[in-house]
Amino acid sequence: MADSKIPLEPTPIHVSDAVLDDLRARLRLTRLPVDAGNDDWHYGISGDYLAELVDHWLHRYDWRKAEAAINAYEHYRVTVDGVPVHFMRRPGVGPAPVPLILTHGWPWTFWHWAKVVDPLADPGAHGGDPADAFDVIVPSLPGFGFSTPLPNHPDMNFWKVADLWHTLMTGVLGHRKYAAAGCDIGALVTGQLGHKYAEELHAIHIGSGQMLTMFNGDRAWDLSGGHPIPDGLPESVHRRIVALDRRFAVHLAAHVLEPSTLAHGLSDSPAGLLAWILQRWVKWSDNHGDIETVFSKDDILTHAMIFWVNNAIGTSLRYYANANRYPWTPSHDRGPAVEAPTGITFVGYENPPGVSTDQRVQHFVDSERGGWYNHVNLTVHHEGGHFIPWEIPDAWVADLRRTFRGRR
Repeated sequence: MADSKIPLEPTPIHVSDAVLDDLRARLRLTRLPVDAGNDDWHYGISGDYLAELVDHWLHRYDWRKAEAAINAYEHYRVTVDGVPVHFMRRPGVGPAPVPLILTHGWPWTFWHWAKVVDPLADPGAHGGDPADAFDVIVPSLPGFGFSTPLPNHPDMNFWKVADLWHTLMTGVLGHRKYAAAGCDIGALVTGQLGHKYAEELHAIHIGSGQMLTMFNGDRAWDLSGGHPIPDGLPESVHRRIVALDRRFAVHLAAHVLEPSTLAHGLSDSPAGLLAWILQRWVKWSDNHGDIETVFSKDDILTHAMIFWVNNAIGTSLRYYANANRYPWTPSHDRGPAVEAPTGITFVGYENPPGVSTDQRVQHFVDSERGGWYNHVNLTVHHEGGHFIPWEIPDAWVADLRRTFRGRR
């Protein structure tokens, strides 16, 4: 059961006028490159669309309105083992709310959980059973958002965050047992919690089922591991492999191999920062060719602001390189590696090449990755992309609740 009051004083989010004035000055001085012949986005983010967003950012976007919406929730700032940690909280409403920590990924922010926080905390007010209530804790990963600055921990990665989260939940907040969920990098953090701290977790729920070793090795920046596409594949499967390579190749190579080179430019230019992270939202979400069906202009800019106003882009990029430079090693040799009961939500947009949505669950169970998890609740949805709790929040909430029923 969660405590009714946590032993901390809330600290609302506030960005200074000086930071906002500096941003406006930089936006006014934006110099975009020549981008001829890119109407089809073949070369990356369209210069015309980026110019449209920069104009919206400068003349119509209202950070103070977004800030007020964010501050409708409790916010706290603590130091955990010398690391600055911000987290958002929504107290649970029900007979016995269970503490639940939600971990985001990249280029996510804590605000990507905004659509699921209220239903998870107060299911009775959203057509659910109050017995499913959680006391919801949503931190910013160290080096992301308001968990900044991070000058003294240049080696931060997903498995180190898991230790911090466990201390946060058990030491700082005083919970003897808790629940955890996450997507993207957050799924790796959550998986590590389920590996190292299984006895102190009710269960975990994640948005993918990757192996915790996925960034180990000499070619972590290459999805193929350096292997050519096999000959003789059906044309549709071949095309799917190429499409997946194009979706992730630049992202992984830049982040694993030279994150600081990229960060020097993105930390200085808000338009540049926006272009880089927006391309991930465009390519990874199930938007059917129109990003604004998933993220409105204001949504895009609020998430970008959370990176910009905290100068967080450089420390956020490092996670990939650090997962490779400081490889994951097991805390025990028992199987499955992730012993905590695990629920996983899959989405059709991320199906492996040659695997249909209807085949997805069985494909996972039969794969090497399936053996990593004590999976108790595997669900697949035809709709939705990489940002599951933002794109299909109702489905995510239903899946997560199902994982924890009977495990509270």
